[in-house]
Amino acid sequence: MTRKPWLTSTIVSTLCFGVWGAFIDAPDRAGFPATLSYVVWALTMVPCALFALRLTGWTLARERRSVWLGAVIGFLGAGGQVLLFEALRLGPAYLIFPIVSLSPVVTILLSRLLLGERAGARGWTGIALALAAIPLLSYQPPGPSTASGPLWLVLALIVFVAWGVQAYYLKPANERMTSESIFFYMMVTGLLLAPVTVWMTDFSQPINWGPRGPWLAALIQSLNAVGALCLVYAFRHGKAIIVSPLINAVAPVITVLLSLLLYRVVPHPVVATGMVVAVVAMVLIALEPEAPAQAVTERHA
Repeated sequence: MTRKPWLTSTIVSTLCFGVWGAFIDAPDRAGFPATLSYVVWALTMVPCALFALRLTGWTLARERRSVWLGAVIGFLGAGGQVLLFEALRLGPAYLIFPIVSLSPVVTILLSRLLLGERAGARGWTGIALALAAIPLLSYQPPGPSTASGPLWLVLALIVFVAWGVQAYYLKPANERMTSESIFFYMMVTGLLLAPVTVWMTDFSQPINWGPRGPWLAALIQSLNAVGALCLVYAFRHGKAIIVSPLINAVAPVITVLLSLLLYRVVPHPVVATGMVVAVVAMVLIALEPEAPAQAVTERHA
């Protein structure tokens, strides 16, 4: 059997993101705002980044282009999260999440056009099914409208593009420097944006500073940090056109299954359909024959 190192990293990342998604709103429900959970997440990135650097003998890429690539990846990811907070404040979540969830479309287009990544018939079928499953898994029944003008749509589209471009850049960045260096710069940019989310927090409302607040958030956000680190490793070994849609399609399946077991939340028929489609996509992509990695040209870097 052909070894697929990218698949191992992808599975770990998917599991972390899936479990994280099932518990992410627990601190918020207990009175600890999501904006402050972002700060906690940025802090949990620090030990993961230091652990990763230790594996490389504390070697960090310091060339100008490497720093630039790491900063771009970090700001696109963390900045997209900050904009998502504002989009959700202004607009309906049931429309925003399906838009944002389709960011792998951007990744696939860029990777196909600029990196020349290819897949076989089985792989492309899996990719297509994964893309179809993502908005289904993000479906939320319409509720009372909280939309405030068209700004929420603009912000959602910006996040959609930002996260798609971020995933694309992970591939050429891994060709230029170590994954550990990439993650280090992701950690730095996440910390740099933390004051923004503190400023966005409504401190006039009661905030839970107890164990179910920042401490529970730290435990949950650690999964997000580990998942992000494994995501970088997955892009180092695997194709962006496969890794990105696979993680975005399968992680919500794990989230829904955990919610069903823990909270007895029965998934909406649309979500259940997305789960079936995502599982089929995962099997097809996992069975895609491994192809020799293609070199990234100078213009791609």
